[in-house]
Amino acid sequence: MLHFGRGNLTKYHKAIRDKIPEIIEESGHSCNVKSLTDSEFLVELEKKLIEELEEYRERKSIEELVDIIEVIQRISELRGISIEDLEKLRKAKAEKRGIFEKNLFLIDTNQK
Repeated sequence: MLHFGRGNLTKYHKAIRDKIPEIIEESGHSCNVKSLTDSEFLVELEKKLIEELEEYRERKSIEELVDIIEVIQRISELRGISIEDLEKLRKAKAEKRGIFEKNLFLIDTNQK
């Protein structure tokens, strides 16, 4: 979420989507941004992932889930894994360990 102070400087220091500077300027405000290296941006995206997860936990909004997916996709790309390869890995893990379709909740285990 963006916050604009009237005549006040609001600091963010966080990763943002590519069109956010345009949106800020179209709203009559100005902003300072800088481009990070891939490795620097990866660190910031990992922070962003936590931020987006917390926003989802608070709001339970599908829009926040979309933000999480977007961040995960870019993290994957920066780690050298294409979206297609990420999906292949997801499917392989689903085949091996299952998915979350049955709503199972582990209570405990006991050694036999």
